[in-house]
Amino acid sequence: MADILKDGLTKLNFSSEEITVLLPKMERYIKELILFNSAYNLTNTSDFDEIAVNHILDSLSAVKQICILAGHLEKKSDCIKIGDIGSGGGLPGIPLAAALPTFNFTLVERMDKRCAFLENAAAILGLNNVIVLKSEAEKVSPESFDIATFRAFRPLDKKMAKTLLNLTAQNGFLAAYKAKKESITEEMNAISDIIPEYKTEPLFVPFLTDSQKNPRERNLVIIQKK
Repeated sequence: MADILKDGLTKLNFSSEEITVLLPKMERYIKELILFNSAYNLTNTSDFDEIAVNHILDSLSAVKQICILAGHLEKKSDCIKIGDIGSGGGLPGIPLAAALPTFNFTLVERMDKRCAFLENAAAILGLNNVIVLKSEAEKVSPESFDIATFRAFRPLDKKMAKTLLNLTAQNGFLAAYKAKKESITEEMNAISDIIPEYKTEPLFVPFLTDSQKNPRERNLVIIQKK
């Protein structure tokens, strides 16, 4: 079971030292997701390998892009605030926080029981760079985050686009995990009056985007608040 996770981390170009730290954390996190999934509805599967590929490796596939965005900010890494909006079971926030320990992460989630799960998971994994904020996205203080990332909000509509821009700092970024580029174009065209400019970066997710049987497209939509 853990082999697919370790192989995936290797394919994502994490160093052996990074994998030594990250692998046991992600294995434990997956076990927590499986344990509480039926009660809290955290993911669409309770299969270890499916969670490893579709959720953990998928979340970690944007580490390089997140670091590039952080590099554009005129801040030291320990001052950079990243929000995972609509965090749910902690995806992508918990894997990203584990991989990027010098950045500060806030997991924004509106449901009490999921917030309890997130706080427990962050404690178990020793993620001192994570805080959990029980709130609807609309009620988060303006300009709270330098980078706001999310896998929720499908499709991204005008109301939510305005909300996400509001909670992002000036010159900060939105980073949205999305699927097919064709669908992204259609989705972004519908909100072009609010977000006229964006770019799409292809994501490589081991055993998903390179699957021999059923390859799936994954992209990161990047929007800068100007």
